[in-house]
Amino acid sequence: MGDHNDIRPPRQVLVLTYWSLDDALIQTYTLPYVRLMQKALPRGSTIHLVTLEKGALPRNGLLEPGLRLHPFRYAPFGIRAIPMILRVLWYGHRLILRERIDTIHAWCTPAGMLGHILSLLTGRALIIDSYEPHAEAMVENGTWSAQGVAFKVLFRWERWQSQRARVLIAAAAGMQGYAERKYGVRGKPFHIKPACVDLDRFTVQCRKEPELVKELGLADKFVMVYAGKFGGIYLDQEVFDLFAVAARHWGSRFQVLLLTGHTMEELLPRMRKAGLDPGLFTIRFVPHAEVPRYMGLADVAITPVRSVPTKRYCTPIKDGEYWALGLPVIITSDISDDSRIIAEEGIGAVLDRLDEVAYEKAVQAIDRLLATSGRQELAQRIRAVSVKYRNFAIAEHIYRTIYGNE
Repeated sequence: MGDHNDIRPPRQVLVLTYWSLDDALIQTYTLPYVRLMQKALPRGSTIHLVTLEKGALPRNGLLEPGLRLHPFRYAPFGIRAIPMILRVLWYGHRLILRERIDTIHAWCTPAGMLGHILSLLTGRALIIDSYEPHAEAMVENGTWSAQGVAFKVLFRWERWQSQRARVLIAAAAGMQGYAERKYGVRGKPFHIKPACVDLDRFTVQCRKEPELVKELGLADKFVMVYAGKFGGIYLDQEVFDLFAVAARHWGSRFQVLLLTGHTMEELLPRMRKAGLDPGLFTIRFVPHAEVPRYMGLADVAITPVRSVPTKRYCTPIKDGEYWALGLPVIITSDISDDSRIIAEEGIGAVLDRLDEVAYEKAVQAIDRLLATSGRQELAQRIRAVSVKYRNFAIAEHIYRTIYGNE
């Protein structure tokens, strides 16, 4: 942590999250950035990480040098969450005073609500990371009602925390305009940090690992991969309708690889509705450490995020992973900066509508892309996009600007 010649006094930082320690959002979307924060902080500094656990509570204590864990039992947002929130606030307030914490660094706006209250109570600086709309997103995906208490409380608190925060770190460039329009936020430090990818783990060398190809029976197959869920912020039956068009286009060579927590039994009704043979599907739920090997079995990937307004301000992690592996991507329109990047760089296809005509157009675009470029040349060209837009060096520079000497 920090440079060996660093003479700055050590600092104490409280990182607030709304996820469990073993959740992929902590392991892949928080801890890598926390380690970059550690590098930027003075030697001897400590980061205190608060998690909200859905399963068994891990023990408090040192996760690794300079990083202490403070876990709490999770409760869903709403009335039932009030005791949890009070426990976190009471403990957090005492922790800030006892450890002389100087900065509260909250991940996303639900945790930012806790950070805002603690900042008000203690006067400590507040930073909101992975800053994107959550309240309106929950309405758009049908989870909350715009007239409901949960939406009104979080939306109001998003405005308060945005105005209170000393620094905002967003996932996409459009978030700055959104914050001005919705929250009245202007003239404060605003950084853009997309969902970065470990470019040493996700590489073109992971493509078509022979033993895994043989194990899953994918030799001579044209594989379309999707890593994620169905429903909510993601398309549902529409994805299977796309698979049906792709199956007609690529014929018996075509195979779908789903890296998902959904089971075959859950997905069978969708397959049947689209007229698809379940034999077309290989379904696996794999730990994130194994994702590059499995994702690398594909020839093309999809990102079926619903094209709702707030998705312009998020960044799907999976796109950077696909790109780092050299995979062309079929994506819905107006998703973060990614839809624009895919169109401008010519590394996939953007769905302008959700119907058979649009699906066929996208499939043909992928065919042309693969036919007009050598596979290795195309893979390297796509990977260069991940190096440009998803490199952890982007995040490292931001944290050094905030916590270091830059």
